[in-house]
Amino acid sequence: MSLVPFCFKGAPVRVVTDESGEPWFVAKDVCDLLGYANPHDAVGRHCKGVAKRYPLQTAGGQQEVRVLSEGDMLRLIVNSTMPAAQEFEAWVFDEVLPTIRRTGSYQRQMTPAEQALAHAQVMVDLERRQSQQQVALERVEDRTTKLEQVRYLDSVPSGFETITTIRDRINRRHGLPAWVVNAVMREVSCAPLPYAFVRSRHADEGGQPFAIWPKPAVTQRFDRFVTECAYETAERATHPEIPQGRFKINRRSE
Repeated sequence: MSLVPFCFKGAPVRVVTDESGEPWFVAKDVCDLLGYANPHDAVGRHCKGVAKRYPLQTAGGQQEVRVLSEGDMLRLIVNSTMPAAQEFEAWVFDEVLPTIRRTGSYQRQMTPAEQALAHAQVMVDLERRQSQQQVALERVEDRTTKLEQVRYLDSVPSGFETITTIRDRINRRHGLPAWVVNAVMREVSCAPLPYAFVRSRHADEGGQPFAIWPKPAVTQRFDRFVTECAYETAERATHPEIPQGRFKINRRSE
């Protein structure tokens, strides 16, 4: 078997070809691109083929990684809720597979130097992706900082709520624990930005201003969030942007 490294929008996708030229996709690379928070769980739930493993040199040393057949890779694509899933599918079938079968790269085993170069390129691509994510985070923080400089209020207007109120209300509405509410408000994409900051009545004693959000925007974001979740049971779910794994959820009206 030989390793063929590809890159989809700056993210590494490693493909292993066996002696007959059949491609096997590294499961973790595919799951990361398709937004699965728990690759092992995603493969177990969606893939039907026999699990195969391939010894791969990684930053932490040589490890046996799980690889997927074309069919199982397609099953992960079909079950993904990420907008890029269709584009990823087109890229695999229009570029990756034709390239492997046209060049016949599986017929020649990669030399140790070539493997080292391929692994180094994977690490470079990963670091570039992390750098891009950091830039996006800094942009969000910059927007929040500008908001802090623009709007301060002396009290909470009607129709707005604090993070404490949001945690309690969303728990009653959807059963989400406080740590998931915090993640949706601060880390998940399209998180609602604070409308303003309210000055503390105890500012003279060191009290800090606190953020407030418009209630309709918060409700809309969490209602959308629960539709993006993959429900493993009636009260347990995962979400592509919640890396901690399963969390409690219970869709209930107020």
